[in-house]
Amino acid sequence: MDSATANKQLIDQLPKIAHRPEQLETLLDAASFRERLLHEIAQAKSRIYLVALYLQDDEAGRSILDALYEAKQKNPRLDVKVLVDWHRAQRGLIGAEKSDGNAGLYREYSEKYVHKVDILGVPVRNREVFGVLHLKGFIIDETVIYSGASLNDVYLAQHDRYRYDRYHVIHSKALADSMANFISNTLVASDAVNCLSQPSRPETKALKPAIRNLRARLQSASYSFISQHINEDQVGLTPMVGLGKRKNFLNTQICRLIASAHEELTICTPYFNPPRSVMREIRRALRRGVSITIIVGDKTANDFYIPPDEPFKTISGLPYLYEINLRNFARRNEAAIAKRQLKIHLWKHDNNSFHLKGIWVDRSYMLLTGNNLNPRAWKLDLENAILLHDKHGLLENEAQREIDKILEHTQLIGSYKQIEKLEVYPTQVRTLLKRIKRIRADHLLNQIL
Repeated sequence: MDSATANKQLIDQLPKIAHRPEQLETLLDAASFRERLLHEIAQAKSRIYLVALYLQDDEAGRSILDALYEAKQKNPRLDVKVLVDWHRAQRGLIGAEKSDGNAGLYREYSEKYVHKVDILGVPVRNREVFGVLHLKGFIIDETVIYSGASLNDVYLAQHDRYRYDRYHVIHSKALADSMANFISNTLVASDAVNCLSQPSRPETKALKPAIRNLRARLQSASYSFISQHINEDQVGLTPMVGLGKRKNFLNTQICRLIASAHEELTICTPYFNPPRSVMREIRRALRRGVSITIIVGDKTANDFYIPPDEPFKTISGLPYLYEINLRNFARRNEAAIAKRQLKIHLWKHDNNSFHLKGIWVDRSYMLLTGNNLNPRAWKLDLENAILLHDKHGLLENEAQREIDKILEHTQLIGSYKQIEKLEVYPTQVRTLLKRIKRIRADHLLNQIL
């Protein structure tokens, strides 16, 4: 038995929730996602659990809070919980003046209404740079809306810009219950998790023992559900979670998924900075003849990109660092690009940004995830995913429709020479990157950013 077949068998042995394909809907743009999320919140009967990196103090963020509080006042028994990263919620934007961050907004809303909405901060580590809540999923009654998006103007296409992500609506009581129970039993129940809308909040320093306990629990935590037989008219759903570089179940399954590819592999990531284990499996897939498509954001579609005619900030060097990674990868695999075994697509659409991630394998598996497939996701952040098993090709048209939409604003790279090199970057970027290289800080930056 070859290794790809062996890995496929291991993937097929994962526990699954049986699901009818017509109960999964793919939304194709950010505006549709915003409208659907607000619609589902307004219709909620029993529970609303929203989990995101942040809920921003801007027009879109306030529209979400308005909808949540309106639903809660109309039905006080409605169980409403919003979970965001503890550190991210209590600071301003990078480069902005020091402030109370989004927590000030949460407190403002709490003081206006009789029936409160729980907005909870989850500290994955003592400091944001060493790990954040990157869990995804909006659970409303028996429906899961899964996206890598956070909640603000650009993710929700509130004005004339959007940050492009993937958006799936899955109506499954078993999946919704499993994800909601994980949130309640593992996160909300922890002493490290505190309400962000209260006037006085504990200092992070005082939470250190509780944060250690939470992280220890998360490193061995999993979604709990009863595995079901999958009939010929059904697909399987496997929710997965992972944290940390050792014994990370999600990381293991992602590598195994790539290793199972026999014919086709498609990978989406916002920026090209794969962990070594992922890169190793990509190389092996190329060697065994798999046709690989990689869709990655152009450097100008990175949320840290600053045009050369605007004031330079150190953080704006990141997109160039990722582009150097991509160019080096393309150069090493120029032969595979030339024979079209490896296709690299760069996404760029006006001044919008790209935030997609996901994996499609042999038209049989599709991974929905917020995982950026980078070392930070691999080692530091709390991540999750839903793996769709589609043995009978029931979602093939739906999956292809989404991929076609993603490819709409991409350029196919015919040679590594089409990707800009260091020598043509703006002077300040060149100076920064050369300094980083000289002190060998590029490896460290790739690990934590």
